Amino acid sequence: MTAGNKKEESNVRQGNENLIRITKSADEKLVSLIEREQSGSMLRIKIVGGGCNGLSYKMKFTEDTKQGDILVKTMRSQLLIDPKTALYIKGTSLDYSHNLVGGGFQFNNPNAKASCSCGESFSL
Repeated sequence: MTAGNKKEESNVRQGNENLIRITKSADEKLVSLIEREQSGSMLRIKIVGGGCNGLSYKMKFTEDTKQGDILVKTMRSQLLIDPKTALYIKGTSLDYSHNLVGGGFQFNNPNAKASCSCGESFSL
């Protein structure tokens, strides 16, 4: 970690699993992807406008933190959530399924009123 990142980390708040939690399956997949991709040790989860239901989830690995980020350390994974996303994601669980059909990462967001069949977008 660079000195710049350490300075930025002082602007990061600590969160807990009340904001977002992950299943054992999701944790195992994240750890393997972090090792394989080598593009960052933290997973940034962001909710953005778009998708067939109005909002969608975006995920990417990063080493960079931003002021106001919330860091959730759970199992062996570290998740970064920006303050705007935190408003929509509270209470969500992230799972991973190995199924050929409908597999991959799946968000179970109790705040979502509707979601599309692919599970990648939702509405409030």
